[in-house]
Amino acid sequence: MNEKKYLSYLKQYHQWLQSHKVKAKEDLAERENHAKEMRKYDKNRLLNMSAEDVYDLLSPLWAMAMWGNKHYKIDNLIETNTIELMRAQFANLLYGKDSLAKRWDEFRQKVKGIGPAIMSEILNKAFPDECILWNSKTKTGFTILDVPNTPKYDSAMDGKMYAYLSECGMKMLECAKNNGYHDLENLIALDYFIWQEVQKDIDEPEQKEVEVPKNKKESTFVHNDIRDKIKEIGECLGFKATTEVSVANGARVDAVWEVSIGNMGRIIYVFEVQTSGSIDSLILNLMKAKNNKAVQGIVAVSDAEQIEKIRKEVEALSDVNKDIKYWDYTDVLEVHEALQKANESINKLGLVPASIK
Repeated sequence: MNEKKYLSYLKQYHQWLQSHKVKAKEDLAERENHAKEMRKYDKNRLLNMSAEDVYDLLSPLWAMAMWGNKHYKIDNLIETNTIELMRAQFANLLYGKDSLAKRWDEFRQKVKGIGPAIMSEILNKAFPDECILWNSKTKTGFTILDVPNTPKYDSAMDGKMYAYLSECGMKMLECAKNNGYHDLENLIALDYFIWQEVQKDIDEPEQKEVEVPKNKKESTFVHNDIRDKIKEIGECLGFKATTEVSVANGARVDAVWEVSIGNMGRIIYVFEVQTSGSIDSLILNLMKAKNNKAVQGIVAVSDAEQIEKIRKEVEALSDVNKDIKYWDYTDVLEVHEALQKANESINKLGLVPASIK
C-alpha cells in the first residue's frame, strides 16, 4: 500500500468528518444498525430459516440495490439452490469450523447466483473487526491506494484472496491508529472512508481482458461468475433466466433466457461458457440445443483467444456455422456493470412500491 497516499486521504477524511458531523454520524449509525441486525443471525437461526427469513437476511444488503423487486430475485435464488442448501451454506460461511478461505470457496462452489459482493457484505456486518466488504467501490479504493495484488474481477476472488484482502483492511486500520487517526473503528468504518473519500470523483480503472484461469479452481470461479452474470443480465432485460438447465435431449447448458409471447409459445436463448475443457463438447452441446425448436439463439461465451479457436472449429460445420454467436467475457462484465448502475439509479426513484419489493 502507498502509505503516504493513504495518510493524505485520511487527513482529508478527518477534515471532512469535522465539517459534516451530522451526516457522518447518521451514515455510520445506519451502517452499524445494519450490522447489529446481521449479528442476530446466529448459527441456529440460519439453519432454520424460512423463505421469508432469507428475504429478511438478503433484502437490506447494498449488494441487492440493483433489484427493484427483491422478492422476485430472492425467490429465484431459493428455487435455484433450494432452501436447505442456502441454510446450510450461510451457516457454514459464518460459523463453520474450517478456515474462512475454505468456507468461502465452498460457498462459491455450491451456491449459484450469490457472489463476492453479497458474501463479503454479510461477513463484514457479522464480523466487522475481521472481514472486509468487497465491491466495485472497494476495488477502486484499493487500486488507488496501490494495495498489492488487488483483483480486477470477481472471478479472482477465491477464499485465499478474500482472507488476504481482509488482512490488508485490518493493517489499514492499524496504520491509521498508529498515525493518530482514530476515525476508523472497524472495517465497516473503513468501507465508509473508501466510499466517502478515496474513490469519489475518480473513475474506476480501465477494464482489461479477463485473465485466463491458471488452474481448475480459478477456471470454476471464472465459469460460475460469468454464468451468473449472464443470468442476471437476462433478468434485468425482463427474461426468465435460469442456469444449468436441459433444453434438449443431451443438452444441458450454462444459462438460458426465456420469454413467452402470447399464444405463440416460447423463445429461448442459450449460452455456453467456455473456460477450460473440450471445445468440441461445447459445440456439440450447442448443436443439440438447436434441436429444441423454441431455441432461437445459441451463444458461445469465452475469452478472445478461445473464441477464435471456437470460430475455426465451427467454420467447417455448415449446420451451426451461421447460428452460433460469440460473446467475450469482458463484454459480459461491462454490460452487467452498466445495467447494475442503471438499475440502482432507477431504483433510487422509488418507483416500485415497498409492498412488492
